[in-house]
This record gives sequence, C-alpha cells and structure tokens, in this order.
Amino acid sequence: MVDLPSLLLVDDDPLISESLAFALRDSFAVSTVATRDEAKRLFHSSPILPNIALIDLGLPPSPHSPEEGFTLVSELLTFNPKIKILILSGQDAYDNVRHALTLGAVDFIPKPCDIPLLKTRLKHQLMILEIEADSRKPAMQQTECDMVGQSLPMETLRSQIQQFADSPFSVLVQGESGTGKELVAQCLHTQSQRADALCLTVNCAAFTAELLEAQLFGHAKGAFTGAGTSRTGFFEEANQGTLILDEIGEMPMQLQSKLLRVLENGEFYRLGETKVRQSQARIIAASNRDLREEVQKGQFRADLYHRLSVLTIRVPTLNERSGGDKLLLLNHFKQLYSRMGTTFELDKEAETSWEYYNFPGNVRELRNIVIRLGIKYPDNKVTRKQLEEELEQNLINRQFNEVDSDEMIIRQLNESNFSLDETLLEWERRYINAALKSSQGNLSQAARTLGINRTTLYSKMQRLIPK
Repeated sequence: MVDLPSLLLVDDDPLISESLAFALRDSFAVSTVATRDEAKRLFHSSPILPNIALIDLGLPPSPHSPEEGFTLVSELLTFNPKIKILILSGQDAYDNVRHALTLGAVDFIPKPCDIPLLKTRLKHQLMILEIEADSRKPAMQQTECDMVGQSLPMETLRSQIQQFADSPFSVLVQGESGTGKELVAQCLHTQSQRADALCLTVNCAAFTAELLEAQLFGHAKGAFTGAGTSRTGFFEEANQGTLILDEIGEMPMQLQSKLLRVLENGEFYRLGETKVRQSQARIIAASNRDLREEVQKGQFRADLYHRLSVLTIRVPTLNERSGGDKLLLLNHFKQLYSRMGTTFELDKEAETSWEYYNFPGNVRELRNIVIRLGIKYPDNKVTRKQLEEELEQNLINRQFNEVDSDEMIIRQLNESNFSLDETLLEWERRYINAALKSSQGNLSQAARTLGINRTTLYSKMQRLIPK
C-alpha cells in the first residue's frame, strides 16, 4: 500500500472540514483541526510533519479577522520550512491575498471552492515538492555551495562560510525568514573536514520540550509514556559530524542549560539514564529571531547565546542584495521548475519592477512568485501589470511612480496649499507603515528593510505615527 501524502486542514467550520476531508481522502491522509492552537499541538505530536496545509484565514478567537491565519502561516513555516501552505478563505480582499502570499503561502483559493480546481492546485504542489526534494539530493554530496548571487553581501557570505567551515567552534546563523539559513548551515558542513560524516538537522520549533529533549539526547526504555524501547539521540548519531539546530530561539529554557553542558564539555545524559555519554558533534544553530533581544527579554540564556555566537553569520535579506541577484534567482528557479512544463519571460518594464521590488518574504517569496507566474503565464511574456498583481507593495510602487512623473509634480506644485515638508513627511510615514506591516511589527526587521538603524526608526515612529 502506497503511503499518501499528508495534508493538514485548518477550518473552524465542521461542514467544510468534513466535506473537504471526504473529497480529498483518495489522494491525501487528511488531518483536520479548527484553531491555530490545535494545529500547533498536532505539529508537536505528529511523528510525520504534513507536506501540505490548507488553512482558512478567519480562525477563532477572531474569525472575522485574518490575523490568526496570518500568524499560523508564519508558525507552520517555522515548524517545517518545506511545507506548502494554500489559503482557502472567504477573506479574499486584495490586501489579505497579497500579505498571505508574502508571508510564504503558495496559493490563495477563495471560498466557496471548486473541488476539481482545488485538486489540481494540490497536485501542482506535490509536483513542486518532488522537484525540490530531487534538487536537494546532489546538493548534499557536493563540496561547492549552491548559493545563487554575485552581489557584495553574497560574496561576503561565501567568504564567511569558507572561513568558518573548518573551525571547531559553534556557528550561529541568523537572518529573516526565507533568506536561506538552512542552506548556509548545510554549506558550513559540506565545506568542512566533516563533510563525509553525518549531518543532521533538528527543528527546535517542531517538538514539545520533552520530545525535543528525547530527540537530541535519546532516551531509555520506559523514560516516558510511549518510550517502548531505548533510542539514541541526534547528538550520538551525529557524533563526528554536524548537528544543525534550526530555530534555536524556540528551544525551551529548561533545555538550554543541557545544551550548554554539551557545548562546554561534550557530556549529556539520555532521558531516564544516569550514564554520562559523549558527543563530538559540531553545532550550527540557526534562528530568525534576534537572540540578543531574546536575552534582554529573559527568553534565551545569555551564557548559551555567548557560547553559540563565538562565530556568527548574518544571512542578508533579499532587499540588501542587488537587482542582479534577483534576476539570477529568477532564472535559477525558472530552470529548477521547468520540469512542470511551464516557463515565461518578463518584459523590460516587468524586469525593472522585479529588480526594484524589495521582496519582504525574501527568497521564499521570490521562488513562490516564479512558480505562480509559470503556472499563470506559460510560454508568455509577463507584463509589469501582471507581475505587480503578484507583489504586495505594488500599490505603493504605483503611487510612487505617479508622484515621480513631472506632470503630476507640476500639478501639485501649482496647488496653493502645497508643502514640500508635509509631502516628504507623508511619504516617510507611508514607507514606515509599510515596513512595519511587512515585518508584522518587528522593529529590527522593519529597520533593516528601510536601511536605517532601530533607534532611528523608533524616533521617527514617535514623531510621525500617531498613537
């Protein structure tokens, strides 16, 4: 019997959940939940993470607002960066669609949905998952890093990877969601002298505290409910190799002290045992959080942070890279997904928009846009208007372009109440609001997007944005 791909369905309407689960039962192993908290509990308890999620935006306790759905998109991608999330929602206002896609959702299907169309969309995502799985296999065996980009930030990143690869010390890889932190971690392993040894990845956000401890350190038979046999942990299995701790900022405080002990002397205990064990695994930690801020908030141990951050790599956002890198990534993903039988070209105006768009969702957003364009416009030229329908900030860009035209400026100058200071302040206010929205209120991320430091952003917010 062939195992069916797993699908997580999140909708608080039992009629919709039951109907869809029935309609999809032949193609997927469907798990249904009604709330964001239930979805998180399922992720923590399920031995196999879902390949695909189909979620509503309007979820309890705020079913008339999309915020719960937006948060769930980010959380699911933290649990499993490879998951494909499709939105199935009646909250299909333009801004909701764009923002969900920017956060990392791959498709938006308005309710009520056409079941054959939904099955076609899901089939596309399974094809994409297969292509991506195949593309990762040779990457694990090569010594050169398959990182696309020729900009100065990317050259600096490659130089740091080469410099740190053979160091025995831990490396902390930090960067926004969607920038490619796991790829950087893999490159640190494949370019090191440990390349022939095992490299294992553990997502610290994907397990409860007890299960994460068992995953890392192993457990004795009967150590907890369900532990029918003893089991080695990842520290033992990756003994001479590399252990990547993804989303280290999500690690529970009670586990952080045990991780610190392993980092200091290589010693640990299996759950339910008193025998000291040793591991020589090299630790690479990755996080999309600013761990210094987490330390200040008391949510991450300062001693562990200092131990992990002896060597630190910050992965640049796509906005910090050149337009040339964005075009290289465009061509890279077009070639990668060409197996789906769809390709396209951007016309000159669309190409310019592509280079100047800041991609707040980083490489993940860019990749998803390439996939959607290939499906929507196979073997066609994509115009600027068609492209901007896929970009969350296209309205802002269009407003900027209108103001940038000489005729528009002359008309405004001829108005008796025109004020240059007020006009500049209004544009500053709009860009700050847009950056805060795209970063979901994260000041550090918004400041990086705007190209200013956090203190400057806070001062401008105090002055420009009404309480």
